Formats: sequence, structure tokens, C-alpha cells
Amino acid sequence: METAATIGWGAAWGIAGAILFLLMMSGFFSGSETALTAASRAKLRSQADKGAKGAERALAVTEDSERLIGAVLLGNNIVNILSASLATALFTAVLGESGVAVATLVMTALVLVFAEVLPKTYAISNPESAASRVAPAIAIVVKLFAPVVDVVRAFVRLILKAFGVDIDPDSRIMSAHEEILGAIKQGHTEGGVQKEDRDRLLGALDLGERTVEEIMLHRSGIEMLDAEASPEAILDQCLASRYTRLPVFRGEPENIIGVVHAKDLLRRIDELIRGADGDLTRLAELEIGAVMKDPYFIPETTTLDDQLRQFLRQHTHFALVVDEYGALQGLITLEDILEEIVGEITDEFDEPDVPMLEPDESGTFTIDGAMTIRDLNRATDWNLPDDEANTVAGLVIHEAQTIPTVGQVFSFHNFRFEVGGREANRITLLRIRPLA
Repeated sequence: METAATIGWGAAWGIAGAILFLLMMSGFFSGSETALTAASRAKLRSQADKGAKGAERALAVTEDSERLIGAVLLGNNIVNILSASLATALFTAVLGESGVAVATLVMTALVLVFAEVLPKTYAISNPESAASRVAPAIAIVVKLFAPVVDVVRAFVRLILKAFGVDIDPDSRIMSAHEEILGAIKQGHTEGGVQKEDRDRLLGALDLGERTVEEIMLHRSGIEMLDAEASPEAILDQCLASRYTRLPVFRGEPENIIGVVHAKDLLRRIDELIRGADGDLTRLAELEIGAVMKDPYFIPETTTLDDQLRQFLRQHTHFALVVDEYGALQGLITLEDILEEIVGEITDEFDEPDVPMLEPDESGTFTIDGAMTIRDLNRATDWNLPDDEANTVAGLVIHEAQTIPTVGQVFSFHNFRFEVGGREANRITLLRIRPLA
């Protein structure tokens, strides 16, 4: 049986030094893997834009994540297996057959603490800075092991394909949009992002996913001017209205022929009364067609993101929404879209704010049936679905498959809905509370 004396103390110390070096390499590979996979590419991009070369290299290395992981794991396994083999040889030479068990225990402890937990803990606490430091060395490792990794990757794909699993090398598990959404929601859950900030950020990110139909003012609530009304009636209606733009119809409300702005109407009245040969009696000469502008129609399927761009491009704030048959469905303004981001915008001419939603002693909320599901979810942090309906009343009708009567109670989506008011076929009042 060999002993340390027979192999030489110098050789024994050399093997011990080699094991120590291999443990350091194992820790380097483990920490590098954690740092490069945990580092935020957005933060690295921000640092790279400011001139950080390490961050730029880290971005380049992580571009092909599959090759990166393969190279790091290959290097880590080589040094771990080699260190374990050397330790077994050393302890066997010193202690005999019992050296195998001792080598297993010692190397397990050393690898666990110094090659796994310690470097990974440091890397996860400073992922971007650690990734920037290790990126140059890891880039060399990736190039060195590239042929072997490519062979292993092809072999793995062949095995997965045999089991019906198709891997797309260019696919991403999550899009950047989903990553941002998840980060914002997670930040709010953990208390790092305030509810108001979360709502604003999510509102801006959701503009491309939502259509004008979801937030438009329904045609039943549109205030219009009759082109055939007398000038005095038109002036009285404009003065009494809290809106500066009013659609003009002729014959029937569906037949919109223009849009009047209060300023244009005021200028025309001033011209008739205070202009050359002006007189109060000339107010009767006011023609609504002379001051109105052409209506701007948009389809109900237009996304809020696209419509926001159109408003900015066309220097207008007001659009009428029509369905696929050209029938009027509602109207939308630039303010409506902005409110989806920043919340309710009011001025001195707006109606008083609706009181904040507050539950009663039983936890029941009393709301207007026309309240949108999105607004209710925002106010209460609920997650009622808005795929099939825009308003809470619409959700109740969709789930009930009928127009309910006052007093009817329904339970769905883990909530209790009670119909508190109805006018004709419209639900005007609902009482809602979550079920225990």
C-alpha cells in the first residue's frame, strides 16, 4: 500500500495545491454562471451605454445563453471531477482504503461551501458587477469549449426531438414587455413600487393591448347638437355644456355631419355682433355649418397606442368611433387615453369626482353598473376578467346569459354580485363583495 512517504511529501503537497486551485476554478465557474444568468440585461445595457466595457462584454457573452451555460457547466464539471479524483488518490495514499470515504466527505464540504454556496451568494448579491468582471474570462472559455458544446448541444436536441420536444434556439422564455410587466407587479407585491406608480406604468404598457372600444364614451352618453335647431337653442346648449367640442347631427343622431368647437362658435358670434354692421339681431343668421369642422371617424378596433399617435400626428383631440358597418358606437378623446395612464383628469368644469370606493361593514362595494372592470380592478386590486365585457354590468350580463332583475344575486369568479338597480335593459347599480 502506498503512503505519503512512498509518493513523497512534495508530491502530496503538489496534489493538495492542485485540488485547491481546482476548487477555486469551480467557484469561479459557479459564480460566473449565477452572475451572468441573474444579471439584468437592461442594467448591463445602461452601463454599456455609459462606456462600461465589462458590461458590454457581459452582454455579448450572454447573447447565446445556451452556449454560455454549456461551456460553463462543462468547465465546472471538469474541475469538480478532476479535484474529486485527485483528492481520492491523495487520501487513499495517506489513509488506505478508508481514504475514499474521507475524500468524499471532505470534498463534498469544500465544494459545497467554497465552490457553490459562497461564490453563488456573492454573485446573486452583485450580479451586474460580478458579470462585468468575469465576462472577459468566460468569453475565452466559451470560445475554447465551443466545438465540444456544439456537439453536446446537437446530441441533446436529437434526444429531445426523439421525445417530441422541439427547441427553438432563437426563442426567449419571456418577451421584454412581459419581463417589465412582471418586474413592476413583483415590485408592487414586495412594497418597492407604490400602487399609483404601478397603475401608471402598467397603464402605459397596456396601451398597445387595448382598443378604443374599451374606454370610449358610449353613444348613449354623447351630447350632440342638432344642425336644424335654432341659433339661440344651439348657443344655449353650448353654454350649458361642460364640453368644448360637440358633434353635430342632422335628422337622426347616427348621422354625424361635423364637430363644433366652442371657440369657433364664439368667434362667429363675435363676428356677427361686433363686426362690421354687427348687431344683436344678426345672431339669427348663425349657421352651424359655417363653424363646424369635418368629423374624424375611427374603427372601434383601433388600439389606444395607435390612436394616441394619430391624435398627436393630426393635431386633434376628438374622434368618433364606428363599428365595421359604419354605425356610431361612441367617442374618444386624447384625455381619455391619457387618463388610462395618469388616472382621472378633472378641471373646474368637470362634474364632482365620484367618491372613493369604500366597502361597508360586510365588505360589499356599491358601484355604478357602467363602471369599467379595469377601473374597479385598479381601485380594489381585484382581478376580475375583462376579456368578454368592458363594464361590470356587462360582465354580469355575460355570465348570467340574461338581463337580470333587481335583487338577483350571482356568484362567479369568487365574487358575489347583487343587482341593486336597473333602468330598461341597463343595470345601473351593483353590490359586489369577494367570497370568503
